[in-house]
Amino acid sequence: MTTPAPLVRRAAAEAVGTAVLVATVIGSGIQATSLTSDVGLQLLANCLATVFVLAVLIALLGPVSGAHFNPAVTLAAWWNGRRDRSGPDPREVGVYTLAQTAGAIGGAVLANAMFAKPLVAWSTHHRSAGHLWLAEAVATAGLVLLIFGLGRTGRERFAPLAVAAWIGAAYWFTSSTSFANPAVTIGRMFSDTFAGIAPSSAPGFIAAQLVGAAIGLGLVAVLFAPFRATEAAAVPTQDERELAPSGR
Repeated sequence: MTTPAPLVRRAAAEAVGTAVLVATVIGSGIQATSLTSDVGLQLLANCLATVFVLAVLIALLGPVSGAHFNPAVTLAAWWNGRRDRSGPDPREVGVYTLAQTAGAIGGAVLANAMFAKPLVAWSTHHRSAGHLWLAEAVATAGLVLLIFGLGRTGRERFAPLAVAAWIGAAYWFTSSTSFANPAVTIGRMFSDTFAGIAPSSAPGFIAAQLVGAAIGLGLVAVLFAPFRATEAAAVPTQDERELAPSGR
């Protein structure tokens, strides 16, 4: 059993990771709109940059903080592990959420600065409609189902690619382009660019994301039994059977 990193280090990892994620989302959106007027190509560029950086960030910072970068995921981790204390406690949830939100705002300011935009420019991109809220609930439910489903089946090692793949797919099959993250939603309010969201639209998105997280946890409980490492270790894999001594 490994010893968790100090909370201050984990919080720093969450802040840095969320900042880089938001800077990538906003910066790639600015870059894309400056290079082409084709909205489809703009979205594709924005999607690819986000997918690549998300996989890198999870692989890099996952061992430090778990690479949540998302208050909905942190809350889900607390709820999922509240009985056996395998998840964050309420104090850690608060620290993580503050770090993620501060990082998201910092990432938006950084992206604006890199493209010579005003450091803070409230977005005027309104995204308030029932179908967008439904899309956010679906995107977040799928994200939570994926993360905790992998955890319950002992396949956390696939998280960097799997999470990035889900977000990349949800960019295209949801009408909201899959924010799926309250902190990222707040950060995107601070940039009046392609990836922005008007402050008046943010509460509806965040509420839908939290509902989606709850639905995702419900699906995890229905679809997966709690993972027990001892039981998994007792069942040899095909490779282990092939490598085991034959006794002859």
